This record gives sequence, structure tokens and C-alpha cells, in this order.
Amino acid sequence: MNSDASRLPILETERIRLTPLTIEDSPQIFRLMRDAEVMAFWDVPEMDDPDLIGRIVEGQVEEMATGRAVYWGLRGLSDSQFLGTCDLSEIDRRHHRAEVGFMLDRDAWGQGYALEAMQAVIAYAAASGLRRLLARTHLGNRRSDNLLEKLGFAEEGMLRGHVLRDGERRDCRLFGLLL
Repeated sequence: MNSDASRLPILETERIRLTPLTIEDSPQIFRLMRDAEVMAFWDVPEMDDPDLIGRIVEGQVEEMATGRAVYWGLRGLSDSQFLGTCDLSEIDRRHHRAEVGFMLDRDAWGQGYALEAMQAVIAYAAASGLRRLLARTHLGNRRSDNLLEKLGFAEEGMLRGHVLRDGERRDCRLFGLLL
């Protein structure tokens, strides 16, 4: 995985293009992260502060510049519509592993975009020398659980009380995939 930000990968599938996030993507990320339904199974609730989202995206861009992560924006090939994000984060080159994540605009749910994007991310990860991918979902997030299982991830355990959100502890399911 190259840490030169100008050489970050652009991935393309049959219907979508995955491009590395830039600070200019902040308004689209804000639109996703202010939606309570999109954020229902995230570690944090929806956010209504565009400046905070801008700082989050800035941090992600910095992580990419150091080679610790790659965050992509998903856009439709036919219309360039912003569909969501996906990522490889917590990249550990010593152990050849990383964590994956994805977030879709509610209007893009149920159309196979996340599956298509994650297949491209998994192929990129394998070609980059990664040999293990991890994913974590909040208990009850059957859509994401089903997607991970469809991609070949296996459930590896339960992280009890792993996340504190809205004053309550949430359990998370841990998934893994050997490449």
C-alpha cells in the first residue's frame, strides 16, 4: 500500500467508481451522517454539524497520506451521483491485515452497490498484500451482517458492551475474512 496520497487507488466496477475521499466530499458525507437511519448502527449518532464532518474528513485524508487507511467515495458511473463511502482502515502492514467499513445513502440501499464496492475493495486489499480483513457490526444490523456473509466473512465472536452510545453499551459482532 502506497502512502503517496497522489497515487491512491481509483477502483471501478460495472456501475460505480470508488475515488479516494477529499475534503471537497465533506458536504456529501454530511448528508449521510446527519441521517438518523443511516447512522442507526454506527458508534456515534447522527451529526448536524457540517464543520465537525469537515474535520472528520480532514482526518481521514491525513490518514490516507500516511498510508494508515484508504477511504473511498462511491459514485455512480452513469451519473456521478454520490452513493456512500467504504474504506480500508487500521492498516497493519506487519500482520498484513486491515479493517473494512461501508456507509450508503439510504436511497442506495438494496441495490447491490455495497456488495459491488466491497468486492472491489477486497480485491484491492488482496492485490496489495493484505491477508486478513476484519469488520465489526452493531448487534441487530442484519443488512450489514448479511452483506459480510455474502462476501465470505465469517463471524468470529461477540464484543460485549463494545460501544457506548447514547448512554447505553452496545454489543458488536466481529467478522473476519482470510485472503
